[in-house]
Amino acid sequence: MSTQSKQHLLQTQELAPKVVAWESTRACNSACVHCRAEAQKQPDPNQLTTQEAFNLVDQIADFCKPVLIISGGDPLLRKDIFEIASHASSKGIRAVMSPSGSNITPQVIEKMKSSGIKMISISIDGSNAEVHDGFRQVPGAFDMALNSIRCARQGALPFRVNTTVTQHNLHDLPEILKLAFEIGAKEWDVFMLVPTGRGKVEMEITPEQYEETLHFIYNSNLTSPIPIKMTCSPQYTRVSAQRQKESENQTLQIQNRVGPHGGGRGCMAGNGFCFVSHVGEVFGCGFLPVPAGNIRQQNFKQIYQQSPLFVELRNPDLLKGKCGVCEYKAICGGCRARALSIKGSYLEEEPYCTYSPRKT
Repeated sequence: MSTQSKQHLLQTQELAPKVVAWESTRACNSACVHCRAEAQKQPDPNQLTTQEAFNLVDQIADFCKPVLIISGGDPLLRKDIFEIASHASSKGIRAVMSPSGSNITPQVIEKMKSSGIKMISISIDGSNAEVHDGFRQVPGAFDMALNSIRCARQGALPFRVNTTVTQHNLHDLPEILKLAFEIGAKEWDVFMLVPTGRGKVEMEITPEQYEETLHFIYNSNLTSPIPIKMTCSPQYTRVSAQRQKESENQTLQIQNRVGPHGGGRGCMAGNGFCFVSHVGEVFGCGFLPVPAGNIRQQNFKQIYQQSPLFVELRNPDLLKGKCGVCEYKAICGGCRARALSIKGSYLEEEPYCTYSPRKT
C-alpha cells in the first residue's frame, strides 16, 4: 500500500460525525407547508422498532459520542421515545429532541429530563399567530408553541427556537429574534428552506434576498443577546470570512459566534453530520434524498466512513460549476441538497449563491 493510500485510510478511519439526526417517526399532528418529511397523522408501520432503535443507538455509541437529535415528524408520537432517549443517555450520548405539533405539558417535560434529554427545540416561524399558524396549517399552533415553551422554562429544561425562512416570514425575522430572546431561548437557529418534500421552490426567497439574509444574521449576531446559528446555509461561512476580513479588529469578539460550524465546511452533509430516517436509511442530511446505506443491512460506522456517497460529499474537488473553482469551497461547499433539487446533481454548483469566485 502506498504512503498516500495509507494516509487516506487513516483519515477515513478517524472520520466520525459530531451530530446525528434521527427521524424517529413521520407521524405528526401538523401539516407544515415546508415539511421535508411530508409528515402524516399515523406512524409508518415500517418505522424502526424499539429494538432496532436500540441497535442504532448501540452502533453509534460504539463508534463515537455525537449529539443525537431525536426528531420527526413528532417524536412524542412514539410511545417508546423516552425509553430510547434513556438508552442513548446511558451510552454517553448527548440526546436532544425536536418535538413538533404536540402540546408539551409539565409532565412531558419531566419525562424528557428523566430520560436524559438535555435540550429541546421549538419551531416558531412567525412572531405572531397569523404568520406562524398560516405556515403550520394548524389554528392555535402559535399559542401551543408558547405554552410548550412556558412549560420548558418552568421545568428548567433549556430550549432553542428554530425558524425556517421563506417568503412568508422574511419580513418578520427581526421580530422573531426579539421574541426568541424575550421567551428565554438559549439560541435562535435559522434554517434556510431547501425545496424537498412539501417545501417548494416557489416558497424560497430569491438568491438576492438569501444573501441579504446572511448579512442580516451576521449583523444581528454582533449585538444579539443570544447566539444565532444558521442551518442549510453554507454560504454563511463565506460571508463570515468576508466580513471578518473587512473588519479585522472585530475578529476576536465575533469569531466564536459567527464562524464556521466547529471549524468545518458550511455544508455538513456526510461531513460531521448525517441523518437516519424512520426506516433506517442513512443520508448526508434530511434534505438530500440519496441514501448512503441502511442500518438494517449495514453497520452505521461502515456507512458513515466508507459509503461512496459520503466519500464524494467530503471531497470539495469534485464540485462543479462556480462552486468547483470558488476560493471558499473548502469552508462552504454550497448546499448539496439544493443543488440536487434544482440542478439535478448533488455535485453541481449552489444555485442560490450570488457570489462570483475570484479569478485565479
